[in-house]
Amino acid sequence: MVNVLNALSIDVEEYFQVEAFAKAVTFSDWSKYPLRVEKNTYEILNLLEKENVKATFFCVAWIADKFPSLIRQIASFGHEIASHGYTHRPVFRLTPEEFRREVRKSKKILEDISGKEVLGFRAPTYSITKKNLWALTILKEEGYRYDSSIFPIRHDLYGFPEAPRYPFLIEDLGLLEFPISTFRFAGINLPVSGGGYFRLFPYALTRYFLSKINISQKPFVFYCHPWEFDPDQPRIKGIPLKSRFRHYFNLNKTKERFERLLKDFSFGPLKIVLENLEGIRSFSLEDLQRGSKDGRD
Repeated sequence: MVNVLNALSIDVEEYFQVEAFAKAVTFSDWSKYPLRVEKNTYEILNLLEKENVKATFFCVAWIADKFPSLIRQIASFGHEIASHGYTHRPVFRLTPEEFRREVRKSKKILEDISGKEVLGFRAPTYSITKKNLWALTILKEEGYRYDSSIFPIRHDLYGFPEAPRYPFLIEDLGLLEFPISTFRFAGINLPVSGGGYFRLFPYALTRYFLSKINISQKPFVFYCHPWEFDPDQPRIKGIPLKSRFRHYFNLNKTKERFERLLKDFSFGPLKIVLENLEGIRSFSLEDLQRGSKDGRD
C-alpha cells in the first residue's frame, strides 16, 4: 500500500439519534431508549488498541454528560476528542444563535471532561452546505481550528457537490476543512469512505477506491459510528423503508471489515493528518458560496 497517513474518525452517537429517525424519535424521547453507545465505543477502542491506531472521536456532548468516564477513557488512550454538537441536530435545523450555543456548550463540556483542548468539529448529518456557510464563521469565532462537515456529494439529506474534495484552508477564516472523502468516477463524486457506504459496497471495492486516493498522494478521512458495530440494537418502529435499509443493512459485517481496514491502511487523528499536510490549497468563503470549484479538485 502507498505510505499515506489517513484520518480515522468515530462519530460517537447513539443508534436512535440519527437524522433518519428524527421524525420517529424526538429529543424528548431519548430517555425512553436503552443506551448502548458505551459498550459499542469500548469495542472500537479495543480494536484500535490491538492495531495501535489512534483516531479522532467526534463526540455528541449529550453522551459525554451521560458517560463522562467514557470520554476520559478515549482521551487517556491517546485519541483526539472533537465535537459533534450537543443535541445532534443538523445545522439546517438551527438558527445561527442556536448553532453557536451548541458548539460552545459541546466544546466546554468535552474540554472539561477530557482535560484536552477541542480543536475540531463535525456537524451532525454533514449538514454544513452552501446554504449555511455562516456556520464556519461561528466555528472560528468559538475557537475551533478545523471542521470536517462538508460532504461533496449529492444526497437527499446533505451534500455540497461543488466543494473541493481534499483538505483545504478557508483563507478568510484561517479554518481548515477536511471534507468527507469521495472518489470521482464518470464525472460523479462517489461516497466511499465510511458509514452506510462501507456497509453497502463490498470491502474489496471500498479498498480499491481508497487505495486510488492514496495513490494520488492524498489522504482520505474514514468515518464510522459505534452503533454500526451493534447488529443486536433495538429496531426503531415507524420509520420509512429507505431509512430502515440505510441504518440496518450489513451491521453484522462492520466489525470484520473495519478490522481489515485497519490492517490495509495507515491512520491517525485528523489533527495530526492536517498538521502534516503540505501544499494545502486555499479558498475563500466567496469561492465556496459561488461553487466555483466543481468537486474535481
